[in-house]
Amino acid sequence: MHGKAAWVLGSSLVWGFACSSNSDAGSTSSGGGSAHGGAGGALNAGAGASNVAGSVGNGASAGTASSAGGANGVAGASSAGGSSSAGANAGGASSAGASSGGTSAAGAGGASTDVCTRWKADRADLSEGTWSGNVAACDPGDLSANARTNALRLVNLYRFLADLPAVTNDPTLDAGDQACALMMRANNMLSHTPPTTWTCYTQAGADAAGSSNISGGQAVSSVDAYMIDDGNETTLGHRRWVLSNSLGPIGIGGTDKASCMHTLDGTGKAGKAWMAWPAPGTIPLQAMIPARGASVDTTGWSIQSEKIDLTNAVVTVTVGGVAQPVTVTQLLQNYGAKYALDFIPQGWKTEAGKTYSVAVTGVTPTISYDVQIVDCQ
Repeated sequence: MHGKAAWVLGSSLVWGFACSSNSDAGSTSSGGGSAHGGAGGALNAGAGASNVAGSVGNGASAGTASSAGGANGVAGASSAGGSSSAGANAGGASSAGASSGGTSAAGAGGASTDVCTRWKADRADLSEGTWSGNVAACDPGDLSANARTNALRLVNLYRFLADLPAVTNDPTLDAGDQACALMMRANNMLSHTPPTTWTCYTQAGADAAGSSNISGGQAVSSVDAYMIDDGNETTLGHRRWVLSNSLGPIGIGGTDKASCMHTLDGTGKAGKAWMAWPAPGTIPLQAMIPARGASVDTTGWSIQSEKIDLTNAVVTVTVGGVAQPVTVTQLLQNYGAKYALDFIPQGWKTEAGKTYSVAVTGVTPTISYDVQIVDCQ
């Protein structure tokens, strides 16, 4: 049985995140930064991070299934955000590459216009909808249909860009996450292990909290925040769960100030040998730098794998053969995938119109891929 841990980076009442792993006991912090040992992090914890609208919480890995090979570019529904649909752009499946026995990937993106068309279409409606619940009455209520649809569409947009199959939501998991979100909202705190003394405590909500990404932000905007994952520098767990082979079906619950997204215990079988963010292929610059300030360059590019031990990995990034310095950090294990690392640009930032070639040695098999950044503004 795996334990859980929570990181909280406090900022405003509206935003705050926490995340859990399968190896630690409950832990939290508030007022910025991370710490261990508490039961929950305050959503209104003071100054918090100056460059991001909050922090998030992600569920622990239950040992995600994985096998070598690519996902064959399953795109997901671009407008309804629901069931998966075939048809990723050209260059979808990852392929066994170099003669040295390594693997390379072309990614899900085809022509930049195709990726930008998808990016714009799936983000045309980012409304948070309405919440029918009531804190005073401990009524979890529900999100309006458009809010849940919009959040699910964003999850599947990111999975499309990473050449992963789309996921659906499950009404039972949605209900659990509604109870989870109510508890976070009612107590102005985030915790994967909420105590029974919490206002509006329910067992269903507590169970969902232990199996979900949790956020002090609303359901739709939190998806972007999970992919940046500011304040979770030791795990990038929220991002890793969104990109997990095993993800799906998910649950989505939310209020006017807090939300939960069920990520654990999925039945997905994407089977990719490894996943990266930004992923191989064409990636919108806007996916790297969302509107709220923090960027993937500041939190780190990442690679995760269930099978490839990345412990001794050496990462190099080049543009046109010119090395781009990075600092590599091993991430804690078992958040969406057993192994993971991040690498943070040093003295450079991601720019549209450039192709970034990433090579990972010191692992078996080696990994190599190209990321083409386009401006979809």
